[in-house]
Amino acid sequence: MKIKRSSGEVAFDTANVVILLLFCAAVALPLMNVIAGSLSSNEAIVHAKVMLWPVGFNWLNYEFVLKNAVFWRAFWVTIQIVVIGTALNMVLTLLTSYPLSKSWLGGRKAILLAIIFTMIFQAPMVPMYLLIKSLGMMNTIWSLIIPSALSAFNMMLCITFMRSIPEELFEAARVDGMSEYRILWKIVAPLSMPINVTLILFYAVGHWNNYLGPLLYITNRELQPLQLYLYKLISQFDMDSAGGQSVTELSTAITPQGLQMATIVIATVPVIIIYPFLQKHFIKGALLGSVKE
Repeated sequence: MKIKRSSGEVAFDTANVVILLLFCAAVALPLMNVIAGSLSSNEAIVHAKVMLWPVGFNWLNYEFVLKNAVFWRAFWVTIQIVVIGTALNMVLTLLTSYPLSKSWLGGRKAILLAIIFTMIFQAPMVPMYLLIKSLGMMNTIWSLIIPSALSAFNMMLCITFMRSIPEELFEAARVDGMSEYRILWKIVAPLSMPINVTLILFYAVGHWNNYLGPLLYITNRELQPLQLYLYKLISQFDMDSAGGQSVTELSTAITPQGLQMATIVIATVPVIIIYPFLQKHFIKGALLGSVKE
C-alpha cells in the first residue's frame, strides 16, 4: 500500500536532495579540476583553459614527481609513521579509555577535567620544540609519533562509546574469572570496533597529513616524510627533490601550478583508496557491537 505524502514532506525531501547535491558538487568539482589540471599541458594551465577535463593530456607532472628515489623514500618514511603511530595511538587510547569509562575509578572526574583542559590549552610550539630537542628525538620518526601519541578528543569519543556497553557483560566476565585486562582485549575491544575504525581513520589521516611536525623536527633529508617532500617541492622547488634537473629545463615542460595539482592528487589518493575497506569493517563492527536482549 502506497502512503500518500503531503506536499510539505515532498518539498522537504526535495530541498534536502538539492542541498546534498550542492555539497557533493562543492567537494567533487574542485577535486575534478585539480585532477584535470595535473594531466594537462603547460600552455593549457598557464592560459587557464582547464576546467573539469584535461587539455593537452600528458603525464609530465606525475613523471616529475614519481621519477626519482627521493619521493619513494619519503613515501616509505610516511608509511612507517602512519603504521607505527596509529598502532601506538590505538593501544594507548584503549588502555586509557577503558578505566576512565568506569564510575568506580577513583578521581575519574578530576582526570577527565584535566584531559578536557588539554583540549582547550595546548602546548606552545617553542617549549615543545625545546622538549623534543632535549630528549634527543630530533631527526627521528619518534619526534612525529610521541607528541601525538594520545588525542584527548579521540579518547573522549572512545570513553563515550564504552559507556554504552551493557554492564552485564562485564559482570558475567568477572564471574568467569576474567581480569580487567582480559575483559578489555577480549570483550571491550571487539565490541568497540565501530569507534575503533573511526579512530584509526582519524589517527592515520592525521599522521599522513602532518607536515608542521616534520618541518620543525626533521632536517635530515633521509627521514623527511611525504608531506614535507611535497611542501619543499612546491614552495621551494627543491633541486634534490627535482631529481637534479635545472629549473629552466623543467619550466619548459611543467608549471608550478601543474606540479602542485599532481602532488595534491598523489597525497590524496591513498586515503581515498583505503577508506572503502575501513568502511566495510565499520559496518561489521557495528554488528559485533549489538547486544541481544
